[in-house]
Amino acid sequence: MIKKVSVIGAGTMGNGIAHVFAQTGFEVNLIDISETSLEKALATIAKNLDRQIKKERITEADKEATLANISTFTNMSEAVKNADLIVEAATENVDLKLKIFKDMDEFAPENTILATNTSSISITKIAAVTKRPEKVIGMHFMNPVPVMKLVEVIRGYATSDEVTEEIMEMSKTLGKVPTEVNDYPGFVANRILMPMINEAICTLHEGVAGVEEIDTVMKLGMAHPMGPLFLADFIGLDVCLSILNVMYDGFGNPKYAPCPLLVNMVTAGKLGRKSGEGFYKYTPGSKEIELADTFKK
Repeated sequence: MIKKVSVIGAGTMGNGIAHVFAQTGFEVNLIDISETSLEKALATIAKNLDRQIKKERITEADKEATLANISTFTNMSEAVKNADLIVEAATENVDLKLKIFKDMDEFAPENTILATNTSSISITKIAAVTKRPEKVIGMHFMNPVPVMKLVEVIRGYATSDEVTEEIMEMSKTLGKVPTEVNDYPGFVANRILMPMINEAICTLHEGVAGVEEIDTVMKLGMAHPMGPLFLADFIGLDVCLSILNVMYDGFGNPKYAPCPLLVNMVTAGKLGRKSGEGFYKYTPGSKEIELADTFKK
C-alpha cells in the first residue's frame, strides 16, 4: 500500500503533484537540486491552498495539515530511501530523465514503484535503464495539477498488471480520473493536442489569420476553453517543440514535423508565459495580456 511518496522536481508540475498527494494525506518528500526552487515551490503550494480556502473548499486546518505532510530535500538518496512511490517531474529532457531513473533505481527500495510525469517520452525506454521495468509506469498529470482531473496512466512494455492497477486505484484516491493508455509517442493527450497546436501555428505562419482570430475561432466555434496559441504559451513553446520532436522521431511521419515559426520562436527565447512573451505578451505582476508585437496586424 502506498503511503510515502517522493516527488522529484519542484517546478510547476512537481509542486502541483506534491500538493495533491499531501492534501490527500500522503507523506511527501519533495526533491530538487535547488534550495531556492524548493522554497518557491512551498510558497506556491501555500498560495494555492489559500485560494482553496478563499473558495471555501478547504479550511485553514486543512492547509496546515497539507503543508505539514511535505518535507523538502536536495539529496535524492536520503529522500527516496523509504518511498513506496517516486514520481519524477523533471524537465522534459530524455537524457536527464534517464539519469534520474538510474539514480532512483539505485537508491530506492526494491519494491518502490517508479513513475514519470513525462508527457511524451517512451516509458519503455525509461524503464530499460532500471533493474525493475515491471515497476516503471507513466503518470501524466495535467497542468494545473490541483485543478485538472485527468491522469494519463501509461503502461510501458514491461509494466505489470499489478502496478498498473495499484496506480489506477491510487489516482482515484487523489480525486483524479485515471485513464489507462499504452506506450506510443505522445500517448493520447499530446498525440491529439500537439498536432492541433502545430497546425494553429502553421495557420498563423501562412498568414491565414492572426493570433486572436485563430484563438477566437477555436474558442467560440469549437467550444475550447482557451485557444490553441494561448494554450501553447501556457504549456511553454519549448515544451511543445520537444513533444513534437519526440513524435516526429518516433513515428517518422512528416505530419508531426514542428512548424518553422515554432522552431524560430523557441530559438529566439520566446517561450510563452514563462519567458514573458510568446504569441502573447505577459506583463509581470499583472493579469494584462497583449498580443506580441510580432503578430499584430
